[in-house]
Amino acid sequence: MAHERRDTTRQFWIAAAVSLSAALAFYFSTKATLHDLDYTSQIASALLRGDLGLREKPPDWLNEMIPQGERYYSAFPLGAVLSVVPIALLQKAGLIDNFPGHVLAALIAGLCVYFFFQLAKAFGADYSSHKSASLVRRILLALFPIFGTWTWCNLGFGGAWQIALGLALMGQTAALYFSLVRPSPFVAGAFFALAFGNRTELLITLPLYLYFLCRQPNGTTVNWKNFKRGFRENMPMLARFLSVPIILALLTAAYNFARFHSIFDFGYIHIPEVRDEPWYEHGLFSIDAIPWNMYTMLFQGFDSISYFPYIQPNGFGCSIFLASPFLCLLFRQGGRYKVVAWVAIALLTLVLWCHGNPGSWQFSYRYAMVLLPWMFLLLTGNGPAKITVSETFLFAVSVAINAMAMWQFLWTDQIQP
Repeated sequence: MAHERRDTTRQFWIAAAVSLSAALAFYFSTKATLHDLDYTSQIASALLRGDLGLREKPPDWLNEMIPQGERYYSAFPLGAVLSVVPIALLQKAGLIDNFPGHVLAALIAGLCVYFFFQLAKAFGADYSSHKSASLVRRILLALFPIFGTWTWCNLGFGGAWQIALGLALMGQTAALYFSLVRPSPFVAGAFFALAFGNRTELLITLPLYLYFLCRQPNGTTVNWKNFKRGFRENMPMLARFLSVPIILALLTAAYNFARFHSIFDFGYIHIPEVRDEPWYEHGLFSIDAIPWNMYTMLFQGFDSISYFPYIQPNGFGCSIFLASPFLCLLFRQGGRYKVVAWVAIALLTLVLWCHGNPGSWQFSYRYAMVLLPWMFLLLTGNGPAKITVSETFLFAVSVAINAMAMWQFLWTDQIQP
């Protein structure tokens, strides 16, 4: 028992060191060029004053604020606003002036790395010892979703939309950790609320978390045939998990109704001129949008230029597999949570593809950040415990591609809207 406690302590400090290093690397490598787009912080400050929206006309660069009556509202869900209330409190206290998008993005990146590192323990003893040969692979896999994918550049922008995606990524990863590795239903539910509070589409993954948390008395996960019996046996646990999400869902419904007279209206379609944009001709979500989203996410390539590095991403998207070749390993055989992970990826991808706009200004397909926790489960589970040459090579290539994109987007004027 004492040995296990010491090992757990070592694991924590290793995870903390990797997380801190990642946060510092992220902070010093990025430049938050969109930090002025602080929609959520503006509304959070209004909430502290007792208002749901701004009383005065917002600055011109916040052109997605929604004029409604005598107020200006945002299209962000309530969860995204509540997530940055601590920032608004610091601003109200005079401790900070501007929205700290740069610091917040780095903090999110570091926490994501921490939870990814710890989440690997869900795959057994090989990933639970600091002495194991799998430690290098755990570190690589923990760093990959941040530095080996489009997260590095897109979260690095530091705007409200990007911060919301980052919080959704962190919320999902932490919810999976507190469901699979260190079961704590209430904490898992709180992090799930953080995730769907920032990206509402994540609500469709709720049954998957319930499936993970439903356990038989012997500790094995129930299958679908005896799910009803497991559900009854685990009712107290499910109540703890659902308590925070239900409260947030009810508050969000009231928040939407108070602003737009519908519990399902988040306001996006009321943004000035959005209705007139051609890609929303069939509505905010439509199956007509699937081909464009599919092409952007899977097939769109880089642009060629006449100077180093001779290629550059298109500012409105490119294939996630081109942006991150490491993802080719998703299709290996095996994996403990393979079926559930693919179900989550399929459901979320379908919803994302139905959105009228594939993401606008971005590197690769920024919406796919919400897929990364489920991709992590696949990548960790379908490979050997010890890192392989192919994994090392693909990781290095993916980091290099995303470093190049991050540099071109955030530090140069080579890519412009």
